[in-house]
Amino acid sequence: MKIIILGAGQVGGTLAEHLASEANDITVVDTDGERLRDLGDRLDIRTVQGRASFPTVLRQAGADDADMLVAVTNSDETNMVACQVAHTLFHTPTKIARVREAAYLTRAGLFDNDAIPVDVLISPEQVVTNYIKRLIEHPGALQVIDFAEGKAQLVAVKAYYGGPLVGQQLRQLREHMPNVDTRVAAIFRRDRPIMPKGDTVIEADDEVFFIAAKAHIRAVMSEMRRLEESYKRIVIAGGGQIGERLAEAIESRYQVKIIEMNPARCRYLSDTLDSTVVLQGSASDRDLLLEENIADADIFLALTNDDEANIMSSLLAKRLGAKKVMTIINNPAYVDLIQGGDIDIAISPQLATIGTLLAHVRRGDIVSVHSLRRGAAEAIEAIAHGDAKSSKVIGRAIESIGLPPGTTIGAIIRDEEVLIAHDDTVIEAGDHVILFLVDKKHIRDVEKLFHVGLSFF
Repeated sequence: MKIIILGAGQVGGTLAEHLASEANDITVVDTDGERLRDLGDRLDIRTVQGRASFPTVLRQAGADDADMLVAVTNSDETNMVACQVAHTLFHTPTKIARVREAAYLTRAGLFDNDAIPVDVLISPEQVVTNYIKRLIEHPGALQVIDFAEGKAQLVAVKAYYGGPLVGQQLRQLREHMPNVDTRVAAIFRRDRPIMPKGDTVIEADDEVFFIAAKAHIRAVMSEMRRLEESYKRIVIAGGGQIGERLAEAIESRYQVKIIEMNPARCRYLSDTLDSTVVLQGSASDRDLLLEENIADADIFLALTNDDEANIMSSLLAKRLGAKKVMTIINNPAYVDLIQGGDIDIAISPQLATIGTLLAHVRRGDIVSVHSLRRGAAEAIEAIAHGDAKSSKVIGRAIESIGLPPGTTIGAIIRDEEVLIAHDDTVIEAGDHVILFLVDKKHIRDVEKLFHVGLSFF
């Protein structure tokens, strides 16, 4: 596939890295020549220096025969104009744009072919807000991913000493919970993936990914670790777009406080939010945290745009008694360094956004793609089309499907029913199939499985 990526920042660079390794023809456009040289030295891609919305620059990047344009510059306006130019002058089939400003996103009819021709809108702030909200709803989870509009969920937990299943074989999970069907999709032990089998023994500190119907998630988590009580008191550091959206989404169910430095922003938040308490000051102010009883907080969320400020305020909050801290980290290199110590969960907005973008780039009918373990693995939701003659999966039991190495099928969503995958489960047309890949180099093989042969058409 020939793809033009506009913007060589964290998201554009990470996306180029993902796609270049999958035999796509990638061109990256940016005004920053140094950043382009760095990308060009590391990856097998073309680079073009120039303004992303200029017709001459887009033509130089190969817009005449591009299959897709992904506009992820730091400017909403540049992204939107680039999509308009690509549509009008080059008839680019698929145009994806990152648009951050809520004022654009709330206008009905703005993004269609008769107005601004954007096929897929990506709002990183909303993606990250939803991501954090799911973590708040599942205390103790490291990652929570929705499939089929939330009917099934993939959850990552760290196994702890004392969990009923720790030190026991996976096949005993069914004995422990005869009325709950679940499947362990993968286990990461000391950062190395283990493909789970019935005789695999779960060890303390294993990172366990399991899939189950939404209603059963809490019961399965209790097998891996002592269940944490639901959160009640939440402190948010940073009243920017993510902080505001998160407070708005959760303030009816939790006691929420926001700490924000900017007085004008504080006034705006006070007027906009219903029950959230807005405090003006620095989240790294020890006296302010003590005054606001940070030791009573169930969770402290550092959501500013400054990685260093987020890390320092999180470490301080944890030292002063906050039970759990989550931190947004924009620099992916920092994420592995800090997660799991004093900071319980590090969230990378880039990786959360990349998954949304990848779903629209994959071949075959891929509904969603989620990056796991900071990009080391992926979870994919694909729809099975065709019939037994034209499809490589329909009408076949899972044990007879030639899955690529390191790939497991975790669950199937059929209409409203969640079917946990077993060897004798047969895939039918229209099924949503949830796959887990610990080795991303086999992505193309998975996509080929869900291609429909010509006899179907």
